Amino acid sequence: MIAGVALSLLAACTDSSDDGPPAGSAPPPTATGNGSPTSGSALRGKVIVLDPGHNGANADHPEQINRKVFVGNGYKPCNTTGTRTTGGYPEHAFTWDLANRLAKVLRAEGAKVTLTRKNDEGVGPCITERAAIANRLRADATLSIHADGSAPSGHGFHVITPLPVGKNAPIVTPSRTLGVAIRDGFRSGTGIPFSTYLGKNGLDRRDDLGGLNLSTVPVAFIECGNMMNPGDAAKMTSGPFRQRMADSLAKGFQAYLR
Repeated sequence: MIAGVALSLLAACTDSSDDGPPAGSAPPPTATGNGSPTSGSALRGKVIVLDPGHNGANADHPEQINRKVFVGNGYKPCNTTGTRTTGGYPEHAFTWDLANRLAKVLRAEGAKVTLTRKNDEGVGPCITERAAIANRLRADATLSIHADGSAPSGHGFHVITPLPVGKNAPIVTPSRTLGVAIRDGFRSGTGIPFSTYLGKNGLDRRDDLGGLNLSTVPVAFIECGNMMNPGDAAKMTSGPFRQRMADSLAKGFQAYLR
């Protein structure tokens, strides 16, 4: 869920269908059956940063996450707690699991992948630091992974790319190209429709998100669905479907970096 629309969370719930990696450790680089990354992959040697939104202990530390930070054109909270399904599955757990699944797929194709947080039990980091991680690494592409918490009648996903805000101006156009590739890969691989309540054709452009405003490398932000919508929630709480999402997002990166 977008930073600035924080909802308080109860204790993080365990998804009985989750077959992903345990919180606290990202999976190691994965090779193909012959012991090496796929030959000729568009991702081989590429630097990719994945930003799983929020964090598991954010709700317990409001003094830290509510601290205001400068995001290029104003001030916003350092971070937020995110949303959750009506069944109690929290956004921070969803984004952490999906980011790790995606990292495993990308590493199998030879990409160098970094996540902006080390586990799902910490606080933050601030949106400013999340952007700085990708900037320092001079990432070829970075994706911020979220889920929305809108009215239950709305469903579907959308991808957000930056509008020009100071230093991010040079990466606005390549970020748009990345966003379209991520959108197309996610749509074709998951069958999830474009958002019915926000954006147009699955795309939106904004200048109020710190991760986009402060980026100096190509960046996109995906809301994978609406956790308040029963149909979207059913997909996001399914471990096998999260794997399908990860595979689809990897196709988007492949198309962009080809």
